[in-house]
Amino acid sequence: MTVARSGPAFSVHDIPFSTHGSWFDISPVVAEQTYADDLHLVSHQNGMHPVLRLMPLDPATGARADPRIEATPGLLSWTGGTGRIDLAYESPDTVRLRGTGLDLSVRAAAQTLTPFSGTYFFHDPAADAHVFTSYETGRRYRVTVLSGTLAATTGTQTLGSADRGLTLTAQQGGAWDIAIEELDTARPRYTTAATFDTLVHRAQRAFTDFADTVAPWRSPATPAAELAAYVIWSATVRPAGLVTRPAVLMSKHWMDKVWSWDHCFNALALARGCPELALDQFSLPFDHQDDSGALPDSVTHSEVLHNFVKPPIHGWTLGHLRRRLATPPTGTELTETYDRLARWTDFWLTARRAPGDPLAHYQHGNDSGWDNATTFDPERVVVTADLAAFLILQMRELADLATELERPSDARRWSRAAQEMQAALLDRLWDQDRFVARGVGTGDTWSSASLLDLMPIVLGEHLPDHVSSALADRIKAHLTPYGLATELTDSPHYLADGYWRGPIWAPATVLIHDGLRRAGHHRPADDISARFRALCETHGFAENFDALTGQGLRDRAYTWTAACYLLLAEAHARGDDDRLGRSTTGVTPGIR
Repeated sequence: MTVARSGPAFSVHDIPFSTHGSWFDISPVVAEQTYADDLHLVSHQNGMHPVLRLMPLDPATGARADPRIEATPGLLSWTGGTGRIDLAYESPDTVRLRGTGLDLSVRAAAQTLTPFSGTYFFHDPAADAHVFTSYETGRRYRVTVLSGTLAATTGTQTLGSADRGLTLTAQQGGAWDIAIEELDTARPRYTTAATFDTLVHRAQRAFTDFADTVAPWRSPATPAAELAAYVIWSATVRPAGLVTRPAVLMSKHWMDKVWSWDHCFNALALARGCPELALDQFSLPFDHQDDSGALPDSVTHSEVLHNFVKPPIHGWTLGHLRRRLATPPTGTELTETYDRLARWTDFWLTARRAPGDPLAHYQHGNDSGWDNATTFDPERVVVTADLAAFLILQMRELADLATELERPSDARRWSRAAQEMQAALLDRLWDQDRFVARGVGTGDTWSSASLLDLMPIVLGEHLPDHVSSALADRIKAHLTPYGLATELTDSPHYLADGYWRGPIWAPATVLIHDGLRRAGHHRPADDISARFRALCETHGFAENFDALTGQGLRDRAYTWTAACYLLLAEAHARGDDDRLGRSTTGVTPGIR
């Protein structure tokens, strides 16, 4: 049963085992920061739900075995003593498992069935398979025995509280083989002509092809690139429910959504190798743009949230995306992109500007993406310099798009609006050597020890030299051996695991690195890139990191972290650190 392994090995406690396009994974992580003793089939339809518990058993005693778990992109294995169980994806909705020397219990994770929750279990005579139906996911999970012996079933057609499931075993020296499918209501009886080894090699090849496409530049100098590619590849789901396009979720742990700024970094990392998938990432939140022009806070399988928004980094993103894509758009595609981005910008200029105020405001820290940053401690409805900077870049990008679309009056309007907002930013929020925030209701101003106050460095070459130099100096104070702390480490408000009150985050790193490079501050930008790359190479792709130890925090398989590593590693490998990427054709293409 030995199968040649391919791709990077990883711990399923950190990164779930899954495949491109699938809505479920195999993982011990069954809820936010909650780890089960056994691996579970965890679905992300209708939320994150552990559906099936996969428990290896000692065939001699029937007791729970405790094998070693190993994973690579194409194969997950339990190994212990003379026994082994292997699992591989046959398709995005089907896994195959085979075992020898170890039995397997497949049990419903939910013990209690009510009229509105839990899992029902029965034998389907038409398909000659056992089926688990889950209220939580609204889907069915069909188990078909291909070889071996169905040693036991329990809880068949049982209501209320019960143990529900089945146990697979094999004759001594033999093997068992099963298929588990996630399906809607019904489908034909499971059949396959593919051997298990064929499935493993197929999955390995699919991942290797993806890694070769998105990171062809990888080398021993970028040792985490292949694992970063796996994090993104395995977190991608096919269109379903409210997800209108192939989508890279932020994680297949509990952060299983697309937030309306996270998606930008995934789009940029995919742009050169997978342009269509990249454009799907950029466009997905715009598919849910509301009548005001606002993007949703987040999108996932069964919900679109509008209670907050996210910062307008989309003009900044689009500028880089257009440089990284080699194929120019059609006029229709470029027009749609322009119209969507213009509506998003107009939302900020109308719904988020108080009468007579030239600068837009956030209504809560969540709107900024920096949910609990100390910038928002004095007040929540706040004019901040980072928001103005993002809007200035967005309006500059709109002016460029309008020029390409031969709309000169629009181009002049956007250029003038960008200039006016930059003048207001410097006049109203620049105070000697720093930017301040201003409460919309009180008019009070303040500064903080948050890195958020320094985000206007993203304006890069558009900033006056004395402003960019002052920002660069202050940014250096946030630099630890591992990267940029989001709160000064000597601040009384610093918290090691304080979300945006201390930990290192990937998006802030990339935005600041880009702004510093464009402003001519190459040395600190290079230092930031090197430290962040080393951080990921040592500690993986967590949602964020302890700024003083480098330890990964919160969700440990976060795609925007992997994407930001790929962006910085690619720029370093190609020697074009001055931008996040130039067009390989030497022209400036548009977006499709």
